[in-house]
Amino acid sequence: MPIRTMRVSGAPRTTGSPGAPDSAPGGTGSPAKARAPRAGLRGEGTWGWLFVSPMVLVLGLFMVLPILMALWVSLLHWDGQSNPFSGQADFVGLDNYRSLLTQDGLDRTLFATSLRNNLYYVLLTVPLQTLLALGLALIVNQRLLRGRGALRTTFFFPSVTSSIAVSTVFLFLFQGSGAVNSMLSWIGVKGPNWFADSRGVLSLVLGGLGIVDPERPTGMLADHSTMGLSWFEWLSGPSVAMCTLILLAVWTTSGTFMLIFLAALQNIPRELEESAAMEGVNRRQMLRYVTLPALRPVLFLVLTLGLISTWQVFDQVYVMGQGAPGNTTLTPAFLSYSAGFDNADFGQGAAIAFILLALILVLTVLQRWALRERGARTGRNR
Repeated sequence: MPIRTMRVSGAPRTTGSPGAPDSAPGGTGSPAKARAPRAGLRGEGTWGWLFVSPMVLVLGLFMVLPILMALWVSLLHWDGQSNPFSGQADFVGLDNYRSLLTQDGLDRTLFATSLRNNLYYVLLTVPLQTLLALGLALIVNQRLLRGRGALRTTFFFPSVTSSIAVSTVFLFLFQGSGAVNSMLSWIGVKGPNWFADSRGVLSLVLGGLGIVDPERPTGMLADHSTMGLSWFEWLSGPSVAMCTLILLAVWTTSGTFMLIFLAALQNIPRELEESAAMEGVNRRQMLRYVTLPALRPVLFLVLTLGLISTWQVFDQVYVMGQGAPGNTTLTPAFLSYSAGFDNADFGQGAAIAFILLALILVLTVLQRWALRERGARTGRNR
């Protein structure tokens, strides 16, 4: 049948045989053709879920389900000898959390002590390891430096060494008659008995300046307390024994973060650095205005990983004293383990773990807010 061309509103229109459906105004043609892409997308989504279902099943079985079980255990008084989902375990509700946060007693005092110790551990370890890792990355990233591969291997080697083995070596190095005190004696310094010294470093400094008496503090520092610890105990700083753990952590983790920084440095376009150099920018200005802004996402990653790992420190504490001396190296992670496996109170151990999880999440959000982009936002034109 011949095809007729009609002009409607100045636009040519082609029609076929009489009775054939025309396309609706603004439509895309046949409804079957319109539904075909949507059906294809649904099929792709089904195949996508099918392919990822094994990993979803593994994560649900070995991560989500144990977390939910641990959350239930934190509401019980359970010794680990019976079925926690039967009537043999005593349901105590939030009593485990109250004994750690609000009720006066040994449990809250020990938990507050572990928080204090871990807080100083985080405040010193995270900045030191980040600065050391960035400095090492800047050194080995020099194009004219010889032996860069050997230096990278040397700096990274402590990170791949067993933490238990390194902790054991540190026990020999920092004992009273160890190599560290022997080296200090060469310059006339008598080193402390590192792992048996529970004195706070900040209190020793303030005592040496004559500001406070570390043995008998007075005033507000001794009269006021928080969670069972006096203000002086909160502000006395990390113990000498904890400082050795901080040195160990900085030495063993900076190599890993160095590689992360190094990969980010090598990803910075050379044209950006060359154009800045042509403008007469010196090395300090290059680092401040070119390198560090380009490393902002990687810096947030390193700080986040460091924050999480330092709040979960366990193996070094287990090997190098298990909280001794005087609970000055006690951490929440080790306290959770001790409550469950040493005291047979798995409910309180699980409660400590979930409080620690909430603390890490809050600090991560605060850190993300602190490192956010502060550039002016342009409003949307209307």
